[in-house]
Amino acid sequence: MPVDFLSPHQRENYGKYPHDLTPEFISNYFFLDDQDREWIKSKRGQFSRLGYALQLTTVRYIGTFYSDLTEIPHKIIERIAIQVNVDDIQNCLDRYQKSEQRWRHTTEIRVRYGFKEFNERGIRFKLGRWLYALFWTGTDRPGLLFEQTVLWLINNKVLLPGITTVERFIAEIRSRMDTRLWRSLIKNLTGDQTEKLNNLLLVADKQRQSLLDILRKGPVRASSKTLVKALKRIETARELSIELPKRVPEGRISVLSRFANTAKTTAISRLSYERKMATLVAFAHHFEATTQDDALDILAIVLSELFSKAKRKNHKKRLRTIKDLDSAAATLINACKVVLDNNLTDQEVRSKIFNTVGYEELIIAVTEANALIQPPDDVFYRELEDKEQTIKNFLPALLRVIHFDGNEAGKPIIQALDWLKSKSKKEAPMALVSKTWKRYVLDKENQFNKTAYIFCVLDKLQGALKRRDLFVSPSWRYSDPRANLHGGKEWEAIRPVICRSLNLTNEPHGYLQEFVNELDDTYKLVAKNFDNNPFIRFDLIKGNEELILTQLDKLDEPESLKLLRSEVKSRLPRVDLPEVLLEIAKRTNFISAFTHINEGNARAVDLEISICAVLLAQACNTGLEPFVREDIPALKRDRLIWVDQNYIRDETITASNAILVAAQNQSKLAKKWGGGDIASADGMRFVVPVRSLHSAPNPKYFNQGRGVTWYNLLSNQRTGLNDVTVPGTLRDSLILLGVVLEQQTELKPTRIMTDTGAYSDIVFGLFRLLGYRFSPRLADLGDARFWRVDPVADYGKLNILAKHRANLERIIPHWDDVLRLVGSLKLGRVPATGIMRTLQVGDKPTRLAQAIAEIGRIDKTIHMLNYIHDESCRRSTLLQLNLTEGRHSLARSVFHGKRGELHQRYREGQEDQLGALGLVLNILVHWNTIYMDAALDQLKNEDFPVNEEDEVRLSPFAKAHFNMLGRYSFSMPDEVKDGKLRSLRDPNNP
Repeated sequence: MPVDFLSPHQRENYGKYPHDLTPEFISNYFFLDDQDREWIKSKRGQFSRLGYALQLTTVRYIGTFYSDLTEIPHKIIERIAIQVNVDDIQNCLDRYQKSEQRWRHTTEIRVRYGFKEFNERGIRFKLGRWLYALFWTGTDRPGLLFEQTVLWLINNKVLLPGITTVERFIAEIRSRMDTRLWRSLIKNLTGDQTEKLNNLLLVADKQRQSLLDILRKGPVRASSKTLVKALKRIETARELSIELPKRVPEGRISVLSRFANTAKTTAISRLSYERKMATLVAFAHHFEATTQDDALDILAIVLSELFSKAKRKNHKKRLRTIKDLDSAAATLINACKVVLDNNLTDQEVRSKIFNTVGYEELIIAVTEANALIQPPDDVFYRELEDKEQTIKNFLPALLRVIHFDGNEAGKPIIQALDWLKSKSKKEAPMALVSKTWKRYVLDKENQFNKTAYIFCVLDKLQGALKRRDLFVSPSWRYSDPRANLHGGKEWEAIRPVICRSLNLTNEPHGYLQEFVNELDDTYKLVAKNFDNNPFIRFDLIKGNEELILTQLDKLDEPESLKLLRSEVKSRLPRVDLPEVLLEIAKRTNFISAFTHINEGNARAVDLEISICAVLLAQACNTGLEPFVREDIPALKRDRLIWVDQNYIRDETITASNAILVAAQNQSKLAKKWGGGDIASADGMRFVVPVRSLHSAPNPKYFNQGRGVTWYNLLSNQRTGLNDVTVPGTLRDSLILLGVVLEQQTELKPTRIMTDTGAYSDIVFGLFRLLGYRFSPRLADLGDARFWRVDPVADYGKLNILAKHRANLERIIPHWDDVLRLVGSLKLGRVPATGIMRTLQVGDKPTRLAQAIAEIGRIDKTIHMLNYIHDESCRRSTLLQLNLTEGRHSLARSVFHGKRGELHQRYREGQEDQLGALGLVLNILVHWNTIYMDAALDQLKNEDFPVNEEDEVRLSPFAKAHFNMLGRYSFSMPDEVKDGKLRSLRDPNNP
């Protein structure tokens, strides 16, 4: 980790009050108890009492004393003044600032309340031990580690030292932890194991690749044959596998193994001995996990296609027999009409039916109908039966190689798999056989059908794997999601820091009361203004009163905005993409984040040119060829390949993106757009024409092919904060939660907007508990449920909506488990995408899931009420989501090579290439913002009318002035090299 890893925002706000303190927060954290007030009374003079109280509450909250008390937020000063009975606040502050009392008070507070200096004996040791545990079991994101360290110092009454002291201390611990990890991984290696690992790097005779290169190439298609090969690959991995020491965290192993999977063999060979061997050990361990994941991915696809094809085949069969079924139904209808004729006696009915329909015809109709009808929950076994040989191709290897474990819901499936594996003559376990399968597993004579039983087991197996009722080890995507939650003494140590960082409480009652009060106040506000809101009304639909929300009209564009937009665009300089990257590299130094994979400080002449070329090669989807210039050393083919292999990777792209986001945050125009507290998320689809397991079909977006969705988070300052690549299309709102939690920029958005989609109560609850406000656009409220807590509260016309009651008693007994779960999410112990699997057993939610869902119901209701009440809330949501569409339009223009299709087979390659695309988009946006700012300044100097409400509606996603095609030239004008801006275009001479 570099020593200077903090962002300008973190440096600026270190040891200072935040700007967004709510009244409720001030009431909670700036309260003087009886002992405090009694002691403060002993101070002579109101100015002395006020100053002492402010010094005390300040050091308690931010961990340091203020030399100038006037810099404390005025709301806090007023709150403290009331508690110590001070009226003339300003006069008291002036007197205190001039007195010597403030120096004596700081010394007295240190002694009386037990505050310590960072350099006192034992402090570094305790903090170091705590950081070791956090590094070892949680996150290694530098920004988050710094924030958690500051909170630890405050909670343990340690006065904040200089910021560089904290920064160096964290970097030092991180370096020690890396060394400790490497030594832990290799300490038990035998001679044979060491030789096997070293052989991975060797290139055998008549081979062009090392064994490591060969093993890293995973399967790219799914079929029963490739599943068998994938299972054999697991056995190869186990021959190589090395048992890891206990308590080595999977997260640390993951970082090393990703490096081993992406780095050149020669790069790994050049590492120090400890790091090289640890990297290979991690690869060996990760290789088994990866091969198991690959095999289970293929199994899921094969089974899904198998059952889907059976359903489609059944459907076609049904269509072919529909005429026969119609004929039989018509005959039976005629017979039933006779039965329903009230003019006939019971004795006449039978003869009338046979005369009308005919005995033989009736028999035929009943026989045909009985043969053609099928139960609504049929499993299409007759069609599956034809695929018995497909199952036989891979089932023996699957049972032999994969060792499943599971929770209680998964135990019957494990018993069935064990029975199949053992080939026992005992009766098969029947606990997993549902009614829909039982009619095929046991026939009318109660005879056992083993083939049907196998299909039943596989049907249950694919569902259990999705829910993680079954899991395997080692694995990344199919492991037990509950295993990594914080617990025991580790949780007791981390809980105070988690509660403070998320503004939660150890006990649930206070937090829930504030939450309930917010719900009650929101209901009353909306009810009070209901008749004055022209956008909402109740309509009678099918006998029920339903809430109708009128859609917003298109926001008109005044002539002043159209003219301003035209004037600004006409002044933006025309420029080639390479020049844009080089210019922004000079202005922001984002290139400094691209460090060599082995030697952190290794640089080369004109390295920035090489890095920009490789970034553009990926972002434009053209490959390196258009950028190669053998007459320019920085653009030679070998140089670009070397840079691509050693500098362009996930961690360097993430770090450089953080620099760009920080630079945009300093822009005048970007600050007018927003403060970075709002972000939106949406997906952009890419067809993947090559065979890849990390892609999925969706006819709406990919026609008959397969593809991925690039799901990205965009701030209201128009910068991309984070992204993730998802096979197919997005189905899980918790992927968004993962994108938000794992973003590593200085912006901390708290309101997260998305388009209309499926979102559960649990999603709302998790966002709320983690300090975010989940704010999806609401398209239809007809079927929405509004929840209340107080059963007798009168909400006027909204009583029609508030029919459902949230149950706080489901939350209180499980509050500590709720805190433990969100703490594990916050620190990266468990991935957000897998968290739903910790919250259910089978198809049923756990008590913990029910507790979080109750919180989510309240939060969702608050969101819906605010959404229907506040037109500006709906408008801002729509505008923010439109920004994402603008960014995606720019992305399509940049990603123009190979018809805009993504030709990456493996997950890592997809993530790295689309990560480079996101980085280049941020570069273009920042360049546009800089020159838009300059154009606006020029217009103002020319006395052109510039309205601020028009400025905030300008878009930095303009692209007409960027040249994205042809051969690329990497050069800059002399004025840009000197740090100046390019000359703006003359709008009269375009």
